[in-house]
Formats: sequence, C-alpha cells, structure tokens
Amino acid sequence: MAKKSPTTKVTSKKAAKKTSKNKIDSSSIQESQLMKLFEDELKDIYWAEKALTKAIPKMVKNATSPDLKTALESHLQETLVHVTRLENVFGLLGKKPAAKKCEAMAGLIEEASEIMKDCDKGAMRDAGIISAGQKVEHYEIASYGTLCQFSKTLGLGEAKKILGLTLNEEKGADKKLTEVAEASINLMAAHQKA
Repeated sequence: MAKKSPTTKVTSKKAAKKTSKNKIDSSSIQESQLMKLFEDELKDIYWAEKALTKAIPKMVKNATSPDLKTALESHLQETLVHVTRLENVFGLLGKKPAAKKCEAMAGLIEEASEIMKDCDKGAMRDAGIISAGQKVEHYEIASYGTLCQFSKTLGLGEAKKILGLTLNEEKGADKKLTEVAEASINLMAAHQKA
C-alpha cells in the first residue's frame, strides 16, 4: 500500500475546508440580508412593470411613426408577461406578490410625460419617446441583471431562469428602439425646424 505524501494530506485538508465553506445552509439563505434585498428589488421592479402597463399606452398614443407604435405595442405585450413572470417568482419564494413604489421608474415615467408634452408632434416627439423609452429599458436591464445575479448567488435556479428571460427581452426592446431611431426618426427630427 502506497503512503500518502505530507503534501497530499495538506492539500486534501485544504480542499475539504474549502468545500465546507462553499456549502451554504439553505435556511440561512432564506433569512439572509441578500434575500431581503432580493425581495425588496422584486417588489420594486414589480411596481415598475405594473406602472409601465399604464405608461406605454400613452407613449403609443403620442407616437406618430408606425414603426415606433409597433415597437411600443409589442413591448407592452411583453411587459404584461413580465408582470406575470414576477408573480411566478414571488410564488417560488412562497410570497404573495407585492409592489413597492419604484421612485426611479416613477421619475422616468414623469420625464417621459414631460418630453411628450414639451415636444412638437412628429419626428421630434417620436425621438423624445425613444429617448425616454431607452432610459426605462436601461433601468430595467440593470434591475433584471442584478436580480439574476442575486438569484444565482441565493441558489434560486428557477427564479434566475425566469428573470433571465425577461432580461433578454428588455435588451431586445432597447435594441429595437435603437433600430427605429436610426432607421429614420432621428434623421427626420434633425431636419425638423425648432
């Protein structure tokens, strides 16, 4: 029988110690500060998505570009799905869906309203709506990206999967708004007299 070298014993002890450090008690995770923050962020984005179901139709009403209207209407349908997905994530946590006012989204929606009010109808207003819409998308991308990372750390694989779907759709909506802006609206607005 071959003897283990002293180095092998030390390495094995270090590996065992490292493995035990990486094991996390699931009950401590459920009560952790990160879980509390995760739940607070879920409530925040849940409020934001629900508020967007009311704000996006106003953007559609004020838009003049058919491509912009289509992009916004498509994203409205996605937003309704996002609300349902968030409700599913709350369910995975054994929690009732709850919203907490998202001051950032409330501010972005207010800014969008001001832009629509202050801009002349046509390409200028459409460019403003795209600007406001992309600010909203970037906030959502940051929020869902963070929630995905939190859920990964917390070992919430199904929640991460659900939130990841939404993250990808938010990135797609942002890309679509860029395409619409670059196709014609920004150029038309640049030539519109102030």
